[in-house]
Amino acid sequence: MQNAFSASPAMFRANPLGFIATMLLVPFGVGLIILVVWYIKCKTTRLELANNELTFSRGVFSKEHIEIDVRSVRTVKIYQSLINRMFNVGKVSVFTAGDQPEIEVSGIPQPNDVRELINHPDN
Repeated sequence: MQNAFSASPAMFRANPLGFIATMLLVPFGVGLIILVVWYIKCKTTRLELANNELTFSRGVFSKEHIEIDVRSVRTVKIYQSLINRMFNVGKVSVFTAGDQPEIEVSGIPQPNDVRELINHPDN
């Protein structure tokens, strides 16, 4: 199996009100800095599913990298607010053994499809 899924958090779709508020600050220079930092943060965060391995990585200078075999996944939790549902993004939390999620990432496009791919990786 090649890459079944690979995505970074969506900027505008994940937080449209924050994006609009930041755009209002662009004329003052602060908004541009916020947009650049937000863009880098989104592009350096990645959730991938390939070869029955769920991989989460994030960071520019300090890196975090988590790999989980999908056969050990116990629960995949999806959270979507009303605005998230309108833009089809959400927070994906992956649990294996404990009460704390091993992977938790916000702003992932099509979170219900991601849950299905994790729960049924052979399809």
